Amino acid sequence: MSTEILIAIVSFVGTCVGTVGGIIASARLTNYRLAQLEEKVGKHNNFAERMPVVEEQIKVINHRLEDLEYKM
Repeated sequence: MSTEILIAIVSFVGTCVGTVGGIIASARLTNYRLAQLEEKVGKHNNFAERMPVVEEQIKVINHRLEDLEYKM
């Protein structure tokens, strides 16, 4: 086998390994970012569920304040 063919085969294998390694690294990074985004969305959803409760509590507090101001 000539030297040129051997060098071409080694170069091809190196290129394939580098490409597969890049794809795997990119997939890992994408999965990590998706996990972080899912965590943020979960926190936001929890906040969105609690806000109506807080709004209702504020209404009650405002009503009680109005009652106190009216009595004075």
